[in-house]
Amino acid sequence: MIYPDVPPPRDKVRTGRCECSYITYEVVGVPDDPHLCSCRHEKRLSGGPAVLWVGFPKATLVWTGPGGEPTWYATWPTLRRGFCPRCGSHLVSIADDSDMIMVTGFSLDDRSGTDPVGHSFRTEAVPWMTITLAPDPRAGQPASS
Repeated sequence: MIYPDVPPPRDKVRTGRCECSYITYEVVGVPDDPHLCSCRHEKRLSGGPAVLWVGFPKATLVWTGPGGEPTWYATWPTLRRGFCPRCGSHLVSIADDSDMIMVTGFSLDDRSGTDPVGHSFRTEAVPWMTITLAPDPRAGQPASS
């Protein structure tokens, strides 16, 4: 039933930031494709065994902090990574041909709904890291009996 005096639900606004809060941002929507990546670029950029990436529509990204946009580094001809020029925090990844922006999961202030459902380059992960992935909410539900 549609109630004419009730506004439709708004997409959730999420905020994120670097460690020093010089670069801050907002994205809007439901987290898309939260996944870990253990490719060689991510391991070197992060200094860790994997990075948690979470997608949001690129058009919803707004830089809100005093530093404006992050400093950009191209890891591929069509892929740029954004990081804070002051503290070095790795914040975002943007592919030229995508309508999504990937934010680092732990730069988000609210990480609800960002449990990883996939792991890219899993074969390149360190052997001592064991990952249990969350169920993918987009996957089909089993038939009830």
